[in-house]
Amino acid sequence: MKKFNIDELDHQIIDVLIENARTPFTDIAKKYGVSAGTIHIRVNKMIEEGLIKGSTLKLDYDKLGYSFIAYVGLFLIKSSSTEAVLEELVKIPEITVAHLTTGKFGVFCKLRARDTKHAKDIIFKIDQIPDVQRTETSISLFESINDKNRLMHQIFAEL
Repeated sequence: MKKFNIDELDHQIIDVLIENARTPFTDIAKKYGVSAGTIHIRVNKMIEEGLIKGSTLKLDYDKLGYSFIAYVGLFLIKSSSTEAVLEELVKIPEITVAHLTTGKFGVFCKLRARDTKHAKDIIFKIDQIPDVQRTETSISLFESINDKNRLMHQIFAEL
């Protein structure tokens, strides 16, 4: 895979957009003393090269009533059924992340629920998926680190 080379202005643009993907290009341009057109061209180039892939919206799940977070490891009967299991997991909207993994779990998921009863119902749905042998669940007490900027700054320091 071809590595995309970025300069300091690209770094600064990404830094702003990671904090708030909806920041107007004119605001970024003013901050760094360049034209909005320059920002637009730079962002489009990073999108075309695949460095930037979409943008995200941060929701306050507590305010939506989905403050319960659990991580569920799935033990699969056979690894050849992984794709079929993932197809079933996609049908459960409370599963927000799923990773194909090595180690003791075939798949590792993050789920959001209203409360423990709701989480139990979701886990029971997962247990009913063909070729899921069993699950192992850990409950998140508090998310203490969720920071993309620290890694981004490390990557830029290495360039």
